[in-house]
Amino acid sequence: ADVILLVTCSVREKAEQAIWNRLRHLKALKARRQQAGSPLRIGILGCMAERLKEEILHREKLVDIVAGPDATDVSVTAATQEMQRLVAPANVLLSLDETYADILPVQTSAGGTTAFVSIMRGCDNMCSYCIVPFTRGRERSRPIASILQEVRMLSDQGVKEVTLLGQNVNSFRDTSEVQFQSAAAPALSRGFSTVYKAKPGGLRFAHLLDQVSRIDPEMRIRFTSPHPKDFPDEASVLQLVRERHNICKQLHLPAQSGSTRVLEAMRRGYTREAYLELVHHVRECVPGVSLSSDFIAGFCGETEEDHQQTVSLLREVRYNVGFLFAYSMRQKTRAYHRLQDDVPAGVKRRRLEELITVFREEAARANGAMVGQSQLVLVEGPSKRSASELCGRNDGNIKVIFPDAETEDAAGCKALGRAQPGDYVLVKVTSASSQTLRGVLLCRTSLSRAAAC
Repeated sequence: ADVILLVTCSVREKAEQAIWNRLRHLKALKARRQQAGSPLRIGILGCMAERLKEEILHREKLVDIVAGPDATDVSVTAATQEMQRLVAPANVLLSLDETYADILPVQTSAGGTTAFVSIMRGCDNMCSYCIVPFTRGRERSRPIASILQEVRMLSDQGVKEVTLLGQNVNSFRDTSEVQFQSAAAPALSRGFSTVYKAKPGGLRFAHLLDQVSRIDPEMRIRFTSPHPKDFPDEASVLQLVRERHNICKQLHLPAQSGSTRVLEAMRRGYTREAYLELVHHVRECVPGVSLSSDFIAGFCGETEEDHQQTVSLLREVRYNVGFLFAYSMRQKTRAYHRLQDDVPAGVKRRRLEELITVFREEAARANGAMVGQSQLVLVEGPSKRSASELCGRNDGNIKVIFPDAETEDAAGCKALGRAQPGDYVLVKVTSASSQTLRGVLLCRTSLSRAAAC
C-alpha cells in the first residue's frame, strides 16, 4: 500500500497505546520504503487524531495526515493529495451535523451473518470521566431514511443480525424533515436528570426501532449503547422489545458505579436507587431480558465503601454480560479539570479484580438458570477451540457452543443437514459458565417459526 490509515479511539489510554505501538512498527517499514524510492504515507484518523493532533504530527515526523472523526470522508482524498503536498496535513474540526448518512459501508466478508449500523454520532451527556463529547462532538442523528436503506441493503445481502450503534442510541432524534420538528421533548426515566435541556422535535428512537424491525422478520435487531435516562415509564421502546419477535430481549444499562456519591461525581444524572428502580421496571416490561452493563473501578475520590456498593449492585442485579475497567483519567474531561485522580493504581487493579470476580460469579448463576432450556441460536461459524463444534449467540447475546452434527429442520423436512452460518437453530442448554452456554443441537428453525412456538 502507498497509504496506511489507522482508525483510532481515545476512550481509554490502552487504546491509544496500541496505536503508538503500531506506529513504531510502521516507522521501520516507512524507512525501507523511503530508501526504495516509493514513499509511504501514514494517516491517523478518529478520536486520537482529534485529541493529540500536534503530538501525532511532530513525534518523530512519522505521520503525514491527521483527520478527526468528522473529517474521515475526505481523509483518503487528502492522503492521495498529500503525496503531492497539495493540502494541509491536519483536519480535526468537529461538525455539528456530519453523520455520514450518504456513505454506506461495503460488506467485504462474503456470507457475513452480522453487521453494525451507525445511527448517530457524538454525545451531549457530558459525564465527567468521558472524553467522547470532546473527540466526537455533539449529538446528531442520521436521517431515518438512510438508516432504513442500509438495513434493507444488508437484508438483501443475507445478513441475519443488525446492531444499531450510537453513543446514546435511545436519545436518537431525526430532524431532517420539517414535519418531524413539531414533537415535544421526551420524558426521562423516573428519578433521572441531565445537564442539558432536552430538545423538542424529531422522530425518536422508538419510531426508528419500529421501522427497522419491520424490514425483515428473519433479521434480529439489537442496539447499543442506550443511556438509562431514556427509558421513561411509558417508553414504547420497551414495549417494542417485548412484543417484536425479531428485537432481541437484551438491554445494555451502563451503571458505571453502585455508589450514589460517585455517580454524582461522574455526573451520571441518577442515584443508585433510581437505577435499581429502572432495572426492576425493565424486568417487569420484558420478562427474561438479558442485561449487560459497564463499570469503572477507582474513579476519582472513590472510597472502599463506594467500591463495596458497586460490588453489592453487581450481586443484586446479576448481569449476564459485563464490561469492567479501571479508571483512566483523560485530558479535556471535567474530571481532569475539577477532580483528583487520587485512587492509587494498585488499588484500582485490586478493586477491578474484585468486581470481575463478583461479576463472573453472578453471571454464572444467571446463565445457569438457562440449563435445561431450549435457546434460539444464530449460528456464526465454527468454534475457535474445536473444529467439531459450532458457535453462535442466543437472543441475550450470550455465546452458545454446540456439536456440529446433522440435524433435521423444525418445519418437518425429513432431510438431515448440518447447520450453516446464518442459520437459526434450537439448542438445549446442558451447562453454563459466566460467559458461555453449552448444549446439544435440537433442530434447524427460523426466527418467525421459533417465535410462533
